[in-house]
Amino acid sequence: MSDTVFQPDVFHADERRAQALAGFEIASAPIRSAMPEQHREFFAGLPYVLASTIDENGWPVATLLTGPRGFISSPDAMHLRINAPRRQDDPALASMTSGKEIGLLGIDFSNRRRNRANGRIGRMDKNRIEIEVDQSFGNCPKYIQTRDLVDCVQQNPQPVREDLTSLEGDARKLIANADTFFVATHAHSDTPQGGADVSHRGGQPGFVRLDGNRLWIPDFTGNNYMNTLGNLLAQPRAALLFPDFDRGDILHLQGTTVILWQPDALPGPAGAERYWCVELTRAWRFRAALPWRGRHVHYSPATLATGVW
Repeated sequence: MSDTVFQPDVFHADERRAQALAGFEIASAPIRSAMPEQHREFFAGLPYVLASTIDENGWPVATLLTGPRGFISSPDAMHLRINAPRRQDDPALASMTSGKEIGLLGIDFSNRRRNRANGRIGRMDKNRIEIEVDQSFGNCPKYIQTRDLVDCVQQNPQPVREDLTSLEGDARKLIANADTFFVATHAHSDTPQGGADVSHRGGQPGFVRLDGNRLWIPDFTGNNYMNTLGNLLAQPRAALLFPDFDRGDILHLQGTTVILWQPDALPGPAGAERYWCVELTRAWRFRAALPWRGRHVHYSPATLATGVW
């Protein structure tokens, strides 16, 4: 007997609206209300996971949790447990309390596999967060670059948070050279289809355009679910997380968003089907926070078929 449980209506109203604006008709999708065994095993084998929630002002916030393989466990198909130290100067971790919405993205940079699990925070203590899963689904491997992650000795296991009043040289360089970032969004929380979400975005270095205090991001062809853009229609605010695979820094950004649905609206990268813009309102950074560095990057065929600004 299959352990897959399909939800009868897996998209919220603004995801459906985004699909219509993009010209898609999605009759159904394998978005489950419980995790299949392969997803449970996938999360349990990861040494890191992306997580998002909303802060006290309703803004999406994101973080990257790391630990030895096995620091994530799944006691059953409806729950994930993350055992990792929490720190109150991380806005995302400080916002995680029992009952809050949470979005999880597991991504394996060795083989381009990724799965999502969204739901609510259940029990938690100083070093453990339990997630009650409402939605579980996989994503295609498009635009994920593979890397060898090499462990490194952290000189400062608790780097101080740097609040940035503007994007200075290192931050701007990281964005300009990025081939990977993550975006946290949030939609209606009164139905299982809504809540917090965190997703991956990838492209060739230079695919994100930094124009003063704005980031312009091309939207390439994907699974057509429009989870992120549907959430941005519902709540036009986002958090972006840029990892620096060379130096181990993590750059966090927050801002308000606008979507341009016409591909000819801007002279952007080849492959762009639409664009979205983030007007920055807040930025912070943790230097040398990652316990590993990324080496030997290999760009996916989908990434190589796209362009830059």
